[in-house]
Amino acid sequence: MNRYSIEEFIQQTEQQDKGEGFFELETPRMLEVNLDGLVWAKAGSMVAYHGEMKFVREGILEHGLGTAFKKAFTGEGASLMKANGKGKLYLADSGKKIIILNLQNDAIYINGNDLLAFEPSIKWKIKLMKRIAGMLAGGLFNVRCEGTGMIAFTAHYEPITLRVLPGSPVITDPNATVAWSGNLMPTFQTDITLKTFFGRGSGESIQMKFEGDGFVVIQPFEEVYMKSKQIT
Repeated sequence: MNRYSIEEFIQQTEQQDKGEGFFELETPRMLEVNLDGLVWAKAGSMVAYHGEMKFVREGILEHGLGTAFKKAFTGEGASLMKANGKGKLYLADSGKKIIILNLQNDAIYINGNDLLAFEPSIKWKIKLMKRIAGMLAGGLFNVRCEGTGMIAFTAHYEPITLRVLPGSPVITDPNATVAWSGNLMPTFQTDITLKTFFGRGSGESIQMKFEGDGFVVIQPFEEVYMKSKQIT
């Protein structure tokens, strides 16, 4: 085989079945869903599929008036679509790294912009981060995923997980915070020293504080989803 030939390129990049089940990492940044039924996915994340599938955007009242209100209030991403059918579905989100978790009666919070896909057996609910509307140039809500089934979420570059231990809180930048364990609920604080150092408009002045016993996942990237509002 000639080096750099089309044949070599196809051989090196061709999709391969790994037999990993419902969710399969085709590459670190491409999720393959072996679909035979229904899956929830982030709207706009479909990059390819083959087989028979129908895609339907989430109905505004499909998960209750409270969820619809929160999404309308925040004006942010976490719009979902349903893919229903049989075949192979490929999902990606801006080239971000994909993490798969198989929940076993577990719960985890995921930043609303980072949730990529989940099985219909997973219960989910939007949680609005209160008291910071207009203060933070970043995500204002997160999604609680709970139950048994597969979920996939994304992170920029290589994420790390920090353990939260009693008496040893973890402080994070909201724009770099991807996920955290379902038993933790962060509080928000303002660091006056950082605010003075970075300037009044700096996102670093708003921090998330995690206390208790659990974990928090962070990424080496500050992802901004919306423009900060002017505070008067």
